[in-house]
Amino acid sequence: MEQSEKSLPETSADDGLAAAADVARRVRDRLSDAIVGRDEVVEMIVTALLAGGHVLLEDYPGSGKTMLARALGDAVEADPSDGFVPFRRIQFTPDLLPSDITGTSVFHPERASFEFLAGPVFAHIVLADEINRTSPKVQAALLEAMAERQVTVDNVTHPLDELFMVIATQNPLGLAGTYPLPAPQLDRFLFKVRMDYIERGAELSVVESFRRRLHPPVSDRPRVARNELLAARRAVERSVVLAKPLIECLVDTARALRADPRVAQGISTRALVQAAPALQARALLRGRDYVSTEDLDALASPLFAHRFALAPGGGDPTAIVREALAGPLETATRSTLRR
Repeated sequence: MEQSEKSLPETSADDGLAAAADVARRVRDRLSDAIVGRDEVVEMIVTALLAGGHVLLEDYPGSGKTMLARALGDAVEADPSDGFVPFRRIQFTPDLLPSDITGTSVFHPERASFEFLAGPVFAHIVLADEINRTSPKVQAALLEAMAERQVTVDNVTHPLDELFMVIATQNPLGLAGTYPLPAPQLDRFLFKVRMDYIERGAELSVVESFRRRLHPPVSDRPRVARNELLAARRAVERSVVLAKPLIECLVDTARALRADPRVAQGISTRALVQAAPALQARALLRGRDYVSTEDLDALASPLFAHRFALAPGGGDPTAIVREALAGPLETATRSTLRR
């Protein structure tokens, strides 16, 4: 983490950006304490948190996906006055019902009225564990929550907290008992991140410290409050510059993907809208108050590769994104150099 520690700005002319950088550093420190050898994944999670987006983590069981999500929930300081808990975990199973996620109305005979009992989705950070082990009907229960930060039960709409974030984990398709996520569900995720095997040294460290990890000590790193996170999001949105040539690069990349014969259905405009705050957040983590082409180059694949459908024999989505990005990225680079 030494290199990434230096990438965050020490000071800033904008106090809001300096505070946002401090919030990002504190969250990242707690995640790095809990997860060994996952610096790049940790950075993606912090980027999504600052951008107000959701994350889909994919890999085989036992790769640390659930531990990472728990660590993020633990990094948020509880505030009983806001009515939400920092973290809830939902284990997706084939017999799960939509009401097990959103909540349900319970009738009280003594009052002759219904009372809404909130489900586990009413939290700041929600871990949807093994989301592709349940049916599409249950997966769809998260659609409204992820897109609009609200749930509707018995024709009554209940707002979720502004900080609401979903970290979903899924096993690769082909494993027994998995269901593919539908396109509308995938489009709600800002990033899809594959957690590959960690390096040998990091894996040795994990195995050697297995007893401590069975009963992890309480971290002495400071947590972050809900209001600090929301203020950090606003500061990033307001103060990190996203120049027009880079917006044009986003749009032109999307249009190149839609025109590619290997792509049956291209990415949505929503994907481009969600990409903007993600690029701004990554710029902050790199110590800048402006988005550069390097941010686009780094985030294009996790932003877009899961959001389009391939034609038969289409190939590798990541490679297709890289090809679609090449031309617009070169144009944007030349434009920004001229400026």
